[in-house]
Amino acid sequence: MSRNPKIALIITSTRDSRWGEVPAQWMLTQAQARTDLDVELVDLKDFDLPMFNEPASNMWMPTSDEKAVAWQKKMAEFDGFIFAVAEYNHTISGALKNALDQAYNEWVRKPMTAIAYGSMGATRALEHLRNIAVELQMVPVRNAVHIGGADFFKVHPMGGGAPISEVEENLLPAAKATLDDLAWWARATMAARDADAQKAAA
Repeated sequence: MSRNPKIALIITSTRDSRWGEVPAQWMLTQAQARTDLDVELVDLKDFDLPMFNEPASNMWMPTSDEKAVAWQKKMAEFDGFIFAVAEYNHTISGALKNALDQAYNEWVRKPMTAIAYGSMGATRALEHLRNIAVELQMVPVRNAVHIGGADFFKVHPMGGGAPISEVEENLLPAAKATLDDLAWWARATMAARDADAQKAAA
């Protein structure tokens, strides 16, 4: 394989008061320090997606909404995904669920993980996201980064508002394990997808 996996690091909250850029930027720094992944920050807010209103997903028929098609084309560029996940009432944001529903083919047979944040480390939200990812034929990897408990309240603006650097010693082992997992599965699924494409073209 001649290229690194291309990974989208997606900020998944779109509200004005969100904090998601902060953990996303921290995770981007960790990923960009590696030589085995090429990671791009993608902000869901930039796509201004409508609520899903198609007769079916693009697995079954072409999507008509231009903004949704632009989102699909962007996701198609990537070999795997890191979601910056906030927990809203024990699950993911409505904006993220809508964005997942606006595509299908672009997620298939690609790995995903997350940097998740909240009082409980957004564990419940990430479990929901993993279940959705399975239905979309993604490959959820085992490891993820969770910013929760005392660490979360130290760095969140409604708590201490400290920079993440003050708690990163607690996060770095999980970040390494997460990116190791993602890199391995991205290489494996890229090779399998390439083999399928060659077989189909033969």
